[in-house]
Amino acid sequence: MGSVLACANQKGGVGKTTTVVNVAGYLARSGSAVLVVDLDAQANATGGLGVDRPASMPSIYELLLGQATFDEVVCRQVRAGLDLVPAAPALAGAEVELVGLPAREHRLRQALAPVCDRYRYLLIDCPPSLGLLTINGLAAADQVLVPVQCEFLALQGLARLLATIQLVRRQLNPALRLAGIVMTMYDPRLNLNRQVVADVRQHFPNAFETLVPRSVRLGEAPSHGQTIFDYDPAGRAAKAYADLAEEIAGRLQ
Repeated sequence: MGSVLACANQKGGVGKTTTVVNVAGYLARSGSAVLVVDLDAQANATGGLGVDRPASMPSIYELLLGQATFDEVVCRQVRAGLDLVPAAPALAGAEVELVGLPAREHRLRQALAPVCDRYRYLLIDCPPSLGLLTINGLAAADQVLVPVQCEFLALQGLARLLATIQLVRRQLNPALRLAGIVMTMYDPRLNLNRQVVADVRQHFPNAFETLVPRSVRLGEAPSHGQTIFDYDPAGRAAKAYADLAEEIAGRLQ
């Protein structure tokens, strides 16, 4: 049975998709079978892995609504060892359509259950909200990865997210655990960034040691449909995500 890891934060622009794509890319390069599930209507993880799926093809939207099977939706071997369940703009309407369906919070868990043993790691890229799609991601996951940008404004919503995780644990998924907090867009030259890192580590002992740097190359890679390991394998961002992926794999074991 594979480890299911949801990457979540209701604040946008903190590095959720970048973290999912690059951690998944590294784990697949290391020989593990990996599945990325793009649960965000913006489909940034889908595009970041170089997949441009026609609108007529089924996506995570149809999978959640029971209109397609996993095997009809999955994009196989978008990288060696890495499969993708793609998103599509239609997913934006799923929040409303799921409300009237039975077991609405468990639709993703039910869809992934038959295939969890095909993969060592399943990474879910949740949307920047605490709505029904994110709840589905948390209900399907074993652990939650929380990226936090190294600035004080990014910390403000952290308490609300952690409260949501506790609520999901109590009511929907008792096995859910916090894998840890990933600090992203770190610039060691800035006192503010160093202070945020110190504060996070003081209050959250499970924060990862790896600090993901602010990097132009990291921002450019998705526009080429590449992970940082394809685009700039010798750069400091690639080293950071390799180190982070190793830390995550160690905790999941």
